[in-house]
Amino acid sequence: MAKQQEAIRERVRTNLHEPRKYKVLIHNDDFTTMDFVVMILKVVFFKSDAEAESLMLAVHRSDKAVVGVYSYDVAMSKVGKATVMARQAGYPLRLTCQPG
Repeated sequence: MAKQQEAIRERVRTNLHEPRKYKVLIHNDDFTTMDFVVMILKVVFFKSDAEAESLMLAVHRSDKAVVGVYSYDVAMSKVGKATVMARQAGYPLRLTCQPG
């Protein structure tokens, strides 16, 4: 028997795109201390001291601020971690995630 060669043509995917990014917002409230917000920004979002202070003041002045832009999984993970830390400390800190 003779071997047959078949031509195999591979599909080339041309519709690849970057995953959608999501903004993580931190919201102002009257109960969460400024020091705790700075600590969350440093521990969960890896902000420097100066950057954490300026973000905390931006939240305090304008009711909310974007603390980072991440892929969906990372954004939800950071929101969840920060929310758990706030609840354990007894604060009603609210963080949200929205397409950005």
